[in-house]
Amino acid sequence: MKIRRRALTALLGLATASLAAAPEPSLAPGYRDLPFKLPQPGAYALPSLGLAADGEVLDSGGRRLNLHSLYGDKLVLLSFIYSSCSDVNGCPLATAVFHKVQQRLRKAPEVGKQLRLITLSFNPGHDTPEVMAHYGQESGEEPEWRFLTTRSEREIEPILAAYGQSVQKDHDPEGRFLGTFSHILRAYLIDRDKRIRNIYTVSFLHPETLLNDLRSLLLEKPAAPKPIPSGREASARTRGGQLNDGRLGRRADLLGYALRPPLGLPPPPVPKDNPPTPDKIELGRKLFFDRRLSLNNTFSCAMCHVPEQGYTSHEQATAVGIEGRTVRRNSPSLYNVGYAARLFHDGREFSLEQQVWGPLLARNEMGAPSVGYVVEKIKGLPDYAGLFEKSFGRGPSMETLGQAIATYERTLNSAASPFDRWRFGGQAQVLSPAARRGFVLFTGKAGCAACHSLGERHALFTDQDLHNTGIGYRAAMGGPPATATIPAAPGLSLTLDPARLASVSEAKPHDLGLYEITQNPADRWKYKTPTLRNVALTAPYMHDGSLATLRDVVRFYNRGGVPNENLDPRIRPLNLTDPEIEDLVEFLESLTGSNVEELVSDALAAPVGDPR
Repeated sequence: MKIRRRALTALLGLATASLAAAPEPSLAPGYRDLPFKLPQPGAYALPSLGLAADGEVLDSGGRRLNLHSLYGDKLVLLSFIYSSCSDVNGCPLATAVFHKVQQRLRKAPEVGKQLRLITLSFNPGHDTPEVMAHYGQESGEEPEWRFLTTRSEREIEPILAAYGQSVQKDHDPEGRFLGTFSHILRAYLIDRDKRIRNIYTVSFLHPETLLNDLRSLLLEKPAAPKPIPSGREASARTRGGQLNDGRLGRRADLLGYALRPPLGLPPPPVPKDNPPTPDKIELGRKLFFDRRLSLNNTFSCAMCHVPEQGYTSHEQATAVGIEGRTVRRNSPSLYNVGYAARLFHDGREFSLEQQVWGPLLARNEMGAPSVGYVVEKIKGLPDYAGLFEKSFGRGPSMETLGQAIATYERTLNSAASPFDRWRFGGQAQVLSPAARRGFVLFTGKAGCAACHSLGERHALFTDQDLHNTGIGYRAAMGGPPATATIPAAPGLSLTLDPARLASVSEAKPHDLGLYEITQNPADRWKYKTPTLRNVALTAPYMHDGSLATLRDVVRFYNRGGVPNENLDPRIRPLNLTDPEIEDLVEFLESLTGSNVEELVSDALAAPVGDPR
């Protein structure tokens, strides 16, 4: 379909007026000719950025349909707009570029018949089906162009969240809605397998780029999608090398995640003295993956918090630092860490900006001898020249390095899970019957929600407190094991005589949890309640990684933990049946966020300097 000539003229006139009115006009590249020559279609590959989300919408005739019903038979270009947008580099740009693509493909019907354009409004209060029909009046047949909306904001919210499309209403100082939105323009290229293959922002949304990418997809030979590289080795490799060919995914809208997280999460805490900016995020991401921050240039934050493994590590119950030095606790996941009121398993830190220095300086983690050592090392690396100044207005320091890494970590917000779309998005069929039964157990008979709390409009699945479950007590007071199992390599363990192992290693210190911080005997073996979001991705579990699977965790609590004098009174035998345990596990598996693949793809594209 094509947009009305008068509407298109108004859109392009808006661009002309902006040029005339502004002393230094700044129109997006999509309005001009490309300043460079594109590669030949098929000379490059477009990676999969994850499955394109579904959702119920209304077509311009008011008929209900699902987005996925419009995917699969053709390639799809999807954009989110609102019809009254006046930002020349926003919705008018998306509409104008799509119109140009449609016009070009009328001269290439062999390509045009394989494409569907979709424009979906995020302002259903104004953009009714009638308005969208008017917006797309006088549409042609090829290439097909569909103009969609939803019945309500409640129905568009989970769709926006699933695509990472940041949209905020503008309000006056008295809180009245002004009828306009602040949003980041994004358009999505979706293949016949319903997978997102490219994401275009203002800087990249150009008709020639879109057409080139379309032709490249049409030249692809059918093949099974390549899995995301996994394991410690993948994370240890230099980002920007063999994993990143320069086109590995248009990076996720991390700033949007930091300021306006996906469905199911509350408004994020944003430090007044460290508000997020794109430059800070990029700098923090670079530091997070840089092994040169360690003493011997071999270890980065990402080697214990592996993006492909839920920003934790599946391969070790407890972490291993530089030179194979043992860390006594499990690597906690960093998903939604910006919401954490207390940090580390023992809750000893309260600020992400300060927390980052713990692992940097720990002898058995990254091993730096001092703050000054790390700061001076960064100052001497040429690829960091000017980056701190651009982000903070001053050079590397203890403060700015902590702020940069913390800013990146606050973008790792992940939600809009099947549970969120069911509970907070009103999508009745998205959650399986077993998961629904599991939720009833979670909030009722099992009593999990007493510590992994949730509200009416959002859920963090943590009470931000610390509790004694008996795990720490058992490790400290249970006596020496009959055999000792040690990891020899990822996926390979050796069983040894404990006496022989003790003769060549130092004694493992007892872990007393919060007591080590407060020195209050009542705090022995208390550890922080973790969030359960993405919990299916973050095995092994507990502060010491002693429980390998979610079923092991549920069975542990079903037994009532490990009795001891400080056991939390909420922990008791649950008397769950085996089918109830399975239902509870299925509920926990429904908490995996819809944007996980996008965050992982962004992480794999992170640039890192040469550690040599």
